[in-house]
Amino acid sequence: MPKESGSESLGSGARPRKVLLAACGTRGDVQPFLALAVALRRHGHHPLLAAPFAYASDAAAYGVEFAAIDDGPTRILDESATRGVIDNGLTGVRGSIAAARTVARLKRLLIAPLRDVAAIAHDHGDLAAVVHSAAFPAQYVADMLDVPAVVVALQPGWIPSSAFPCRLVPLPRVPRQLNRSTYALVTAAQRSHEVERWRTTELGLPPRRHGARRWLRNPEGRRRPVLQPFSRHVTPVDPAWGDAVHTTGFWYLPARPDWTPPGELTRFLDEGPPPVYVGFGSMAGTHAHRNNALVTEAIRLTGVRAVVATGWGGIQTAAGDRGSSPPDILTIEQAPHDWLFPRTAAIVHHGGAGTAGAALAAGRPQVLCPHMGDQTHWSARMRALGVAPAPLTARTLTAHGLAEAINTAVTDRHLRHRAGEIAPLVRAENGVDTAVHSLSVHLT
Repeated sequence: MPKESGSESLGSGARPRKVLLAACGTRGDVQPFLALAVALRRHGHHPLLAAPFAYASDAAAYGVEFAAIDDGPTRILDESATRGVIDNGLTGVRGSIAAARTVARLKRLLIAPLRDVAAIAHDHGDLAAVVHSAAFPAQYVADMLDVPAVVVALQPGWIPSSAFPCRLVPLPRVPRQLNRSTYALVTAAQRSHEVERWRTTELGLPPRRHGARRWLRNPEGRRRPVLQPFSRHVTPVDPAWGDAVHTTGFWYLPARPDWTPPGELTRFLDEGPPPVYVGFGSMAGTHAHRNNALVTEAIRLTGVRAVVATGWGGIQTAAGDRGSSPPDILTIEQAPHDWLFPRTAAIVHHGGAGTAGAALAAGRPQVLCPHMGDQTHWSARMRALGVAPAPLTARTLTAHGLAEAINTAVTDRHLRHRAGEIAPLVRAENGVDTAVHSLSVHLT
């Protein structure tokens, strides 16, 4: 594919360089950057991962240099207002107002971790590039250092296209000629008076004429490189983007060197047929106890065995009840998806990009229960690929509906066959090494 004229280049040469990876958010936001750091290190580069302190032990386990930053937006995950947005999505006037208020707070909470990233960058003057997520505007730290910024679009929908509408929020079907206009939502999300004040008063960068509309361009007006860590076999990409946008395949983190499965988990797996996995990741809404009762009843109705992961609280047992689960259900906090998923019969999850990618790599049928945002897109794509039945919206989830979907996932031969067909395609992309190559050939 020919390189788009005017796209920003990181230079040439592949000698080892130090790269700052700036990540903020939940595990789904940070883990891809840890996977990239591990691969960069394996290829001889020197990654520095700047992320909330909760991920320090993960970085240490992989031998990745780490610098802690403020928790930022994750601070509000336990608040009732945020849990309500997770439960209700962006639907209705009340839900839209609550979501808008939450987004405004998230923008304000970005400033503390951005300040930390800037301070870390000051302490490491030999940085060759700053790699950051589209939702975490650390590109301005790169501009301050006069080094390239590489944007990581963890979800489809950040890069405008005329070929399809924005995937970050559920939208009604729109005429093709209006596709690009739907990305105005992304521009609005990038617009922040707090961030603009930080970049001008604290970083000393000049004011911008076009503000948020230019976030994908460097100060000279050239396009910033973009990496999309998901598969072209799963979600459409637009050839008109040129090679400034590189869709690499999913970034899988190798097994943690110091992790061993708990004895109760290995015993449970050994004692019967492969179980169904159920977990909603970081979707900690207000219905955590209801979800536990609902999942327990659905498992009883289907008669399957299940490993239920509580995660950040999307499923929660009552105090003292964890040991009293039915014998066919094992409740855990979490386990590495790459280890657990291949040992299951089917995977029930919230539709996050990372979980969907891990389920695809494992070659197992899925049941998706999207809560909000791009989860609706991934849920629709899993059904379109033939690896999942129709998704079940989290806010309308019932035990009988979930039981029916689980039964379909574990008995439908077509779903199992399609999951087995797609798994090698996704794994063969070797997305994280492809991403490292894309960076390495440009690092100055």
